Amino acid sequence: MTNNNWNLRTNMTMLTDLYELTMMNGYLQNGLQESIACFDLFFRNVPESGGYAIMAGVQQMIDYLRDLKFEAEDIEYLENLNLFNQDFLDYLKNFEFVCDVWAIPEGTPIFPGEPIVKVVGPLMQAQMIETMLLVTINHQSLIATKSSRIVRSAKNRPIMEFGARRAQGYDASVLGARAAYIAGVAGTSCTIAAQQFDIPALGTMAHSWVQSFPTEYDAFAAYARTYPDNTQFLVDTYNTLHSGVPNAIKVAHDVLKPMGKRLKAIRIDSGDLTYLTIKAREMLDAAGLIDCKITVSNAMDEYLIRELLTQGAKVDSFGVGERLITSRAEPVFGGVYKLSAIEFNGEIIPRMKISDNPEKITNPGSKELWRFYDRDTGFALADLITLAGETIDDTKDLEIFDPHHTWKRKTLTNFRAEKLLKPVFVKGQAIYPELSLKEIREYCADQVDRLWDSIKRFENPQTYYVDLSQKLWDLRQSFLAQHT
Repeated sequence: MTNNNWNLRTNMTMLTDLYELTMMNGYLQNGLQESIACFDLFFRNVPESGGYAIMAGVQQMIDYLRDLKFEAEDIEYLENLNLFNQDFLDYLKNFEFVCDVWAIPEGTPIFPGEPIVKVVGPLMQAQMIETMLLVTINHQSLIATKSSRIVRSAKNRPIMEFGARRAQGYDASVLGARAAYIAGVAGTSCTIAAQQFDIPALGTMAHSWVQSFPTEYDAFAAYARTYPDNTQFLVDTYNTLHSGVPNAIKVAHDVLKPMGKRLKAIRIDSGDLTYLTIKAREMLDAAGLIDCKITVSNAMDEYLIRELLTQGAKVDSFGVGERLITSRAEPVFGGVYKLSAIEFNGEIIPRMKISDNPEKITNPGSKELWRFYDRDTGFALADLITLAGETIDDTKDLEIFDPHHTWKRKTLTNFRAEKLLKPVFVKGQAIYPELSLKEIREYCADQVDRLWDSIKRFENPQTYYVDLSQKLWDLRQSFLAQHT
């Protein structure tokens, strides 16, 4: 049966790669269905050679895991593929998620190689959820990371997310707006995202509004009468300095002033934005509209924003679209999901992926992730990946070392240790408290502020310390010695 209404489906259990299902079927046929496995989700490189990334997508991951269920039509479809045994199809009919899951909270700065999600449970189940976990975490973390860079470039000027029409699919527009808000944008033009996630909704007019009236003045006057408390004019439809700004000023005096209202802002969407904003500011100030803000848009990203401000552009806020919502400069967040331990004969045995490419070598065993903060300044000092069960006594000095250049060592003093992986599911039951997006956004801003500026540079950032405990390093070395 063909059904083109896939967008009406809310149960996303079948959003998985086929090989997850064929492996599950094989595990069952080989008696591995109840073997306990541990998987780690991590990423290898920060997009655009940045110094940090931002964790996002955890709530959607939770929603997906909470609703896992194979529908009758799913079973029918899989049966018709003629790939699966009947006992496997029967297993799917009665599927019940029972895994334990840990995740780093949304809004947390994250770094390459760290386990940002950990799943422990029956091998078949932990295997099956790989695709959707990667879809969810990779996409939103990518957009949150890009948005964080853009927000910082604006130096406390608001960033407005305008990317819905350029997003790669409607779900990307909605969840991308969510991720961008976590990272600090002021609001979104995407109405459904604003409604769904309680994000401030932003936007006024397009060039088509101006073109729909006999004159630009008529268009501005009509808008001012319709929205006297939120009057913002797009002034570059015809000629920014010779008609757009003058008509905005004239309407402010002719229409808004008699109503006791003020022109809130103008927006410029094309041209030499440095020159145009400087001249527009002079014209507005000369007309007594010193409180009127200037917004610019047009292919904005962190580099152009930084350049405009360096050149002295008179900009109060930025509208950013395609380069944010698609992370156009590097549109892939390279998260991967790898087995790190498996049960044999009742014992959990560490596992490690070894490769000729050093960056693809994984860390074995079930792990914890710790972040160390300076007790005086609150700044993040380093992260440490340990084996599960290891403890950190933050009342004592701690020596850490670079896992690739072990002679590089650092002693931490006067620090506070925090476990970053928080329990999300216990035996398949969601236990993670659902926070408002505003709370996550505030947490993200606080955590980014705790990173040294050198780590937040756009070019050649300082590498943040992510080290291994001695026990984990020894285990890793023993695997390498055994297999190389």
